[in-house]
Amino acid sequence: MRIVIFFILFIAGAGSFACAQEELKPNLVIPSKKQLAYQSMEFVGFIHYNLFTFPPTIKDPEKAKWWGNEPAANFNPKGVNAEQWAKVAKEIGMRELILTVKHHDGFCIWPSAFSEYTVRESPYKSGKGDIVKEFTDACHKYGIKVGFYYSPFDAHHRDYGKPEYNNFFKNQLRELLTNYGEVSEVWFDGAAFWNGYYGGANEKRVVNRDTYYPWKEINKLIYELQPKALIFNFFGPDIRWIGNEKGVAGETCWSTITSDSLKIETGKSIFPYLAAGDPIGKEWIIGQCDVPDRPSWSWKKEDDGKVKTPQQLVDLYYRSIGRNTVFLLNVPPNIEGVFPDQDVASLKEFRSIIDETFKWNIAAGAKVTASNFRLKAAKFSPDNVTDNIDNTYWATDNDQKTASIEINTNPNSLFDRIVLQEPICLGQRISEFDIEILKDNKWQTVSKGTTIGYKRILKIDPVQCNKLRINIKRATNTPALSNVGLYKASERETIKKL
Repeated sequence: MRIVIFFILFIAGAGSFACAQEELKPNLVIPSKKQLAYQSMEFVGFIHYNLFTFPPTIKDPEKAKWWGNEPAANFNPKGVNAEQWAKVAKEIGMRELILTVKHHDGFCIWPSAFSEYTVRESPYKSGKGDIVKEFTDACHKYGIKVGFYYSPFDAHHRDYGKPEYNNFFKNQLRELLTNYGEVSEVWFDGAAFWNGYYGGANEKRVVNRDTYYPWKEINKLIYELQPKALIFNFFGPDIRWIGNEKGVAGETCWSTITSDSLKIETGKSIFPYLAAGDPIGKEWIIGQCDVPDRPSWSWKKEDDGKVKTPQQLVDLYYRSIGRNTVFLLNVPPNIEGVFPDQDVASLKEFRSIIDETFKWNIAAGAKVTASNFRLKAAKFSPDNVTDNIDNTYWATDNDQKTASIEINTNPNSLFDRIVLQEPICLGQRISEFDIEILKDNKWQTVSKGTTIGYKRILKIDPVQCNKLRINIKRATNTPALSNVGLYKASERETIKKL
């Protein structure tokens, strides 16, 4: 009897061991559930609407050089249509909008109890207005997530640069994060010095943004008040700047990075590091590509003829979302408080082109073979990359850091866009790959790349072929791919191969 029981336990234990061996071990650094959900939004919007939207009233050059002294009375929109903002955002596929609730000048577009420099002191709605409330109500109505841009720098506040200012900073965050419903993102600008009004001091004050602000306390406060929120800052903790305001990520872009390497006191340029990330980075901090759809972040009449074209926006889509980052596009309301017609027209045409390009995956359901797949188990089959299911994937055995998969393609189908995705819930792994097509019985290389991550979009010349082969040349861990897509670009796309 004991022998039988031992045998049963042995078999059960062996089965457990086999299951443990079968599972693909995640990297040491992986995204949180919040980060996974955030990156899947892909496309989010910025709204700069504040005192900077209105032409300055101070003409004296000496007075004009001090930021934060423009009278609150100059904020006087005839009407704000926040519902238009949210409706347009929904129509063009933005999943979140981030509003500049306080910019560097210190002017608050909500009636903060901790400031005398707010919309309450302006003529808007006879001092009874609250742009933040109008904005959040509209976003909630249209199913758009809410984000707040809050500048830690404040050229108006008399205590800026002193310890007392940080109490003001935290008090305003409490207002914003308790009075307006669920907030998805808090966005901090990196500015830390300027010529400022500072309560009438009219001087330049300089702080070290890494050490002056109590970031650990600030982050803790945000997470306590808004547990679902993510924080954007130069050094995370959740989302990082990509190092430019052009909306363009690096050809190589890791979501892993080490935040200590982004501190000012290291004395090194942080921009290349922000753009590329770090394959051995200690933290998962999503890259975000921010860019205005006009030359300026806030609306200016002279920019009306300089709105980015649909083609330019499509190009930015490929260079941001298509390089493992989130695309953050600024659309500024005008003095009347609405998105201008020319901006809206360009945005809608851009969305239409993207939707037309990616409406049909030529590779969907195609048969796939691989040089290796993990334990020959269906869970890791190469067919998973064409099943149109996000949470399935192909992976190799543990001892394999290089591998190839071949996709049978319809020789009559023309394509010129290739989409690759890794199952980033397990981390980012692939660091070099190339893609070949079999045409006239010869393999031809059509594209090469380094990182993939959440999504990599490659543009190639239009081709037809019998097979497509993806060669994983280098990886930091066992390679895995969740999706491969082949698409034909809309005829309205005129941008050339990158």
